[in-house]
Amino acid sequence: MFGKTKGNTLTSAEVSGLWFQYQGDSMAICVYKHFLKNVEDKKIKPILEMALHLAETHIGKITRFLEDANFQIPKGFTEKDINLKAPRLFSDHFTLFYTYIMTIHGITAYSLAITNSERQDIQDYFFECTVSAKELFQQIVSLAKTKPFFSVVPTVPSPPEVEFTESTGIIDNLIGDKRPLNSSEISNLFFNSRKTGFIRSLSLGFSQVAKSEEVRNFMMKNVKLAGKDADSFDKILQKDNLPIPEKWDAEITDSTISPFSDKLLMFHAAFLVNAALSYYGAGLGSSLRTDIILNYRQVFTHAMEAGALVYHLMVKHGWLEKIPESIDRKGLAKGSE
Repeated sequence: MFGKTKGNTLTSAEVSGLWFQYQGDSMAICVYKHFLKNVEDKKIKPILEMALHLAETHIGKITRFLEDANFQIPKGFTEKDINLKAPRLFSDHFTLFYTYIMTIHGITAYSLAITNSERQDIQDYFFECTVSAKELFQQIVSLAKTKPFFSVVPTVPSPPEVEFTESTGIIDNLIGDKRPLNSSEISNLFFNSRKTGFIRSLSLGFSQVAKSEEVRNFMMKNVKLAGKDADSFDKILQKDNLPIPEKWDAEITDSTISPFSDKLLMFHAAFLVNAALSYYGAGLGSSLRTDIILNYRQVFTHAMEAGALVYHLMVKHGWLEKIPESIDRKGLAKGSE
């Protein structure tokens, strides 16, 4: 059955869940402080305040878990990574959309952390995170539905009766390109277009304010890759006369003063690349049409290309905080010779 852990000992899975959440929430604190410094919409402001409060609460609880286990606290992001004097970079509507996307990522991460944790108190903590994120998500969706920019996920008609795929010609019917999109394919294509379009718009905004030429060049490359990938999802939907998600480039201001450090910009890009690989995989796993499968193969290649570039730059500039590792037994053995 399950192995036992003593007292406050943390497993590698628990460390991983807490460590990555600390990194993400310390970044979120910087982002939401900037948003709240500039927000004008009185209905959006409470949602941003709740997102900031949750991130700050998480940091406190994670710190206690790690300290009790005598485990190193990550550096993450601090006040040095934010410039509160910088003008707004994104509109209020974009900050709401940003919170929508990042809350989805949070709920996904919490679910995985729960199932990978052995300690009940750690499980309880991530359950609490899930519940509070659910409440935040519902508030976001409820408000977004009242806004003109909110795009509705396509619907499909109910079949007249229960149907089964015929065994004869199953390969042609399921993997061929003539069959209409099924509900699973539509859902994944729509949300992947929405999330990838978000990466494009965020990268476009970051490209305007990045201090380093290398970071600016990376962001512009990411704009090109993510834009191409979002368009590829849209084209498949449009071939079936289905609606596509809203676009957000117009919600970026003309500011060239960065509210964030280049380190934070690149970490955010790395986070979104990792997330993209995950949800592209989910989309691929639920698709049986060859055109969709080939498209996911292409966007995977683009995400991997962006990932290689972002991690290279982060290592080069000393921005990539080392993830906790197992003991280097070979290194210890060599040192004792």
